[in-house]
Amino acid sequence: MDLSEIDRKTLLRDSYAIDGISAPECRSIFLDWALSLPAGMDAKAAIEVALEAYEAAYPAHPMTQTLREGLAEARAPKRRGGRSARVPDAG
Repeated sequence: MDLSEIDRKTLLRDSYAIDGISAPECRSIFLDWALSLPAGMDAKAAIEVALEAYEAAYPAHPMTQTLREGLAEARAPKRRGGRSARVPDAG
């Protein structure tokens, strides 16, 4: 997996080129980027590729921070409950 695969619309690249971009703007761009990933692509792996490409050159950029936060949230989600946790299996 490389940067051209994960950023086909160049959303990440363009965000790093915008002078004075804010954290909320980066989060909005990140959401659009994440929703545009190809079907079946591992989001965590895609974020890691993006960080590898941009983090060293832009360590304090708000998009770098957004990607780090996205990576932390992409880790294994824990089940919070729901109906199946409350209702015993009828089978």
